[in-house]
Amino acid sequence: MSSSTRSRPRSERHAGSTMAAVETAYFSTFLLVVEAGSMSEAARRLDITPAAVAHQLKLLERELGVRLVVRAGRTVALTEAGHALAARAGRVLQEIGDLKAALSDEAATGELRLGAINTALHSVMPAVLAGFVAAYPDAAVTIRSGVSSDLYDAVLRGELDVAISLHPPFQLPKTLQWDELTDEPLVVMAPPRWAGRDALALLREEPFIRYDRALSGGKQADMFLRKAGIVPRQRFTLSSLPAIAMLVDRGLGVSLAPDASVPWLRGLRVARIPVDDPYRRRLGVIWPRASVRTRLIKALVQAARKAVVKR
Repeated sequence: MSSSTRSRPRSERHAGSTMAAVETAYFSTFLLVVEAGSMSEAARRLDITPAAVAHQLKLLERELGVRLVVRAGRTVALTEAGHALAARAGRVLQEIGDLKAALSDEAATGELRLGAINTALHSVMPAVLAGFVAAYPDAAVTIRSGVSSDLYDAVLRGELDVAISLHPPFQLPKTLQWDELTDEPLVVMAPPRWAGRDALALLREEPFIRYDRALSGGKQADMFLRKAGIVPRQRFTLSSLPAIAMLVDRGLGVSLAPDASVPWLRGLRVARIPVDDPYRRRLGVIWPRASVRTRLIKALVQAARKAVVKR
């Protein structure tokens, strides 16, 4: 044993060897403290004691040779070094996860980062996940909801491995793969007692429940109304198709939206009346062609295909 090693306290030598084995876990704890804003909240989420969290941070500081956090009452504040680590630690952990996935021959374990629009979450997602779990029961899936444009950007930046979303209104780069699941035409959603009436007359005469124009389906509905010269009697604006369907079921108005024939419509009294519009909303799966999680991604795509067929 070298003199420098003998001069170090036993606890410090033990901490160094422990850090070599679990340093990534301490990085994760540090990032959780940053996100939570306090050690006590981080400890609650990890189901350990605040003292254990503080000990992990001290070991990390000792290994890196810098002070990362300072206490400020019940919260913690980052030092300059802490800010620098927070900006990079997430990428380091992701790279380690990618390396582990790449070294796994069967990719039977690991985490799949999945994005999904609300329509998918409320319709095909349970069946998709059931099919995926049947293929890879030991894989973990983190699901992030959002609008299609945000999910597309997240896949492009590598923040998501795969997303169930709408096709963007432009040609995809060659680095991304698209698998279309279904396309959906615009329909007027109306209470059944109005099912025999003309679709355009309903949009002109009855209270209108607008599908939010911030979403692609809402934008297309708005374009259709403009082309048809219809100024509807707007009553509500919502970004959720299930919520719109429930309002229509209550007889509170009509809506113009993509024809999502999904489970949440079953049991609701909603008539779907076609309109003459060439647009069809394209729902599919998007993912990078080169990924260390390709096996997991392809299993999810296959599960999505089966879920849409069964729907």
